[in-house]
Amino acid sequence: MDPAALSSQILIGLSRAMILFIVSAGLSFVLGVLRVPNIAHGSLYMIGAFAAFTVATLLQRNPAGFWIALVVAPLVVAAVGLVIERVLLAHLYQREHLMLILFTFAVGLVLNDLVKIVWGADYRSIMPPPLLSGAVSLGDISIPRYNFFLLILGPIVAVAMWLFVNKTKIGKISRAAAVDREMVGVLGINVSWVFAAAFVIGCFLAGLGGALVAPMTSISLGMDHTIIIESFLIVTIGGLGNIWGALIGALIFGLTQSVGLLVLPQFAVVFPYAAVVIVLWLRPRGLLRSVW
Repeated sequence: MDPAALSSQILIGLSRAMILFIVSAGLSFVLGVLRVPNIAHGSLYMIGAFAAFTVATLLQRNPAGFWIALVVAPLVVAAVGLVIERVLLAHLYQREHLMLILFTFAVGLVLNDLVKIVWGADYRSIMPPPLLSGAVSLGDISIPRYNFFLLILGPIVAVAMWLFVNKTKIGKISRAAAVDREMVGVLGINVSWVFAAAFVIGCFLAGLGGALVAPMTSISLGMDHTIIIESFLIVTIGGLGNIWGALIGALIFGLTQSVGLLVLPQFAVVFPYAAVVIVLWLRPRGLLRSVW
């Protein structure tokens, strides 16, 4: 096996893992604070990709069009998430998990139909900005510049999420509400809006992941199915609500899939799921402890 090809494939796998981490971090945050298994998270990711396509297309003559899309698309998804949470989900927090799963699954179906109505069933794509086009050479290793950008962005998001959860007032209140929401309410804090903020942050990360993946793959209906399965597995093996656990889980998922493509391409899809089985066999509660 060519060491340069292996190293390049590993770096590409790591870059894809960064997108998986960003989406999974949003899902983990919602699961940890709200105790809501948000099946619609994948649909919000898909909306982020389509929204990024629309903004980038409208601003295609603007050199900053992609960067504007990278900001606007997650905000659009966050706004959609706020409407869902305030109008529907806020009334269901006391219901059992099965009811919440069915509810978010239904929301996902509705969002999928809305995407089909607004954008149609055609495949879409966008090009990375000129600044991120081409490749970066690291000795004998060559990696697309956009993938290198993702390798830098992923850890920044991880650190930002850790700082938000552990060092900001709303982050600390969210942690407290996850443990004992009644006591937080007794202290005079509006728990309802804390939950709304947590859900919006999770949706924002889903939209950001969708916007980031847009230059790397075809934007189409159904792209939500794979990401939601992978995200739930990553959150499970990483540890519920643990941002660093989500990062480690995403790295395992991305690397095993990338190496699998190089070693046994016809069975590459099996490698990440085999890794999940091994991790859960050795650590049934996840690699890192749940922080909630």
